[in-house]
Amino acid sequence: MKIGWYSDLGSVERKTYWSCFGGYVLDAFDSTIYSLAMPILLTIGFLSKSDAGILSSASLIGSALGGWSAGRLADRFGRTRVLRLTVIWLSLFTLLTAFCTSFWQFLPLRFLQGLGYGGEMVVCGVLISEVIRARVRGRVAASIQSGYAIGNALSLATLPVVLSFFSQEIAWRIFFTVGTIPAMLLWWLRRSVPESPVFNTLSNHVKKGGDSGIFSPEFLRMTVTGTLFSSGVFGGAYIMITWLPTYLRITLGLPVTSMSGYLCINILGSLLGPFICGYISDRLGRWRTMMLFLCLQALVVGIYMFADISLAATLILGFFLGAFQGGLASGITPAFSELYPTRLRGAGAGFCASFGRGFGSLMPAAVGILATHMALGRAMGLLAISAYTIAFITSHFLPDATGVGMDQAGTPNERTVFDETTRPDP
Repeated sequence: MKIGWYSDLGSVERKTYWSCFGGYVLDAFDSTIYSLAMPILLTIGFLSKSDAGILSSASLIGSALGGWSAGRLADRFGRTRVLRLTVIWLSLFTLLTAFCTSFWQFLPLRFLQGLGYGGEMVVCGVLISEVIRARVRGRVAASIQSGYAIGNALSLATLPVVLSFFSQEIAWRIFFTVGTIPAMLLWWLRRSVPESPVFNTLSNHVKKGGDSGIFSPEFLRMTVTGTLFSSGVFGGAYIMITWLPTYLRITLGLPVTSMSGYLCINILGSLLGPFICGYISDRLGRWRTMMLFLCLQALVVGIYMFADISLAATLILGFFLGAFQGGLASGITPAFSELYPTRLRGAGAGFCASFGRGFGSLMPAAVGILATHMALGRAMGLLAISAYTIAFITSHFLPDATGVGMDQAGTPNERTVFDETTRPDP
């Protein structure tokens, strides 16, 4: 039985797909552990609201540096080799977090965890973009973002189980310990994944050339604009990812069981959104699709946070919140990967996505500070919509290279701006 584009993938493409999909599952499982544990840490007095926001930002700043660093290493030593390293790194520092006894111990470990998160997301995105054929690249590369929803769902399902056996004071530590299990499974899976054939065509001299090219006159404007764009996308997303469980639990007064139900609907949207975004982007173009999703997401956030709506409406909007958020995140790395040549792809896509993630990471901390002067929901809404506005404006200045060959990407004489005549075959 044929299952859409998946049935048309070759064996190497499928191995690569599941390796990258698993990376997003791991990233989501470990990163959302903190968001789900935050209400517990606030309730038992382990953290204050400001502490919680700072820790969230520390992880995201680490993610920025990790994505860029891993991208540079991947351009020199290979995509798959770096991905095996990030699994070990992420597993180690997730485990150590379970033994924290103070905010100041938590802080460096959250930063070091972030290095692993960033490396996973960037190198997975680059590898899948290079291995998958051009005509379905948007759909396949975007769909691995759905692994984030799976990882989120797994962590969400794990929390009530842990709480049923342990007190809150101990449960959050067990929760972080469990986060190492997916990492061991993923490391085993990646042993058999071959290196990107596009990367293998580079000479050793080119691989050692460094990443200064992303700041050369040819690519500087694109690098700066791309970073601003992803800052807006991730800034808005991280506000919702970080603070939504706390908003539902503390502001709306939902118990843990009800909160889990609301988050499940949000996760379902995050699962489907990347598939929808990838399908549209292969036809409409990367940046046109991004602009559409940004407008829709800003509208949903505005209603969710500012309108006087019922709990049932909150539930329904949670689905669309997750869908548009997942779709936006899924399209970033494929779009950036098509703008840089192979020798700079890891560094270029890594810098734009990761430093955008780093700048966006300031937003959760800003919400924590602003929430001391106004309602939490209002602070979340104001800052999230501001972030999406920045992304929408900057998206107008990025060239659309939808479907360009990975051996041609980044070369101005080969790169084509997407229009009706360059539309990839369905």
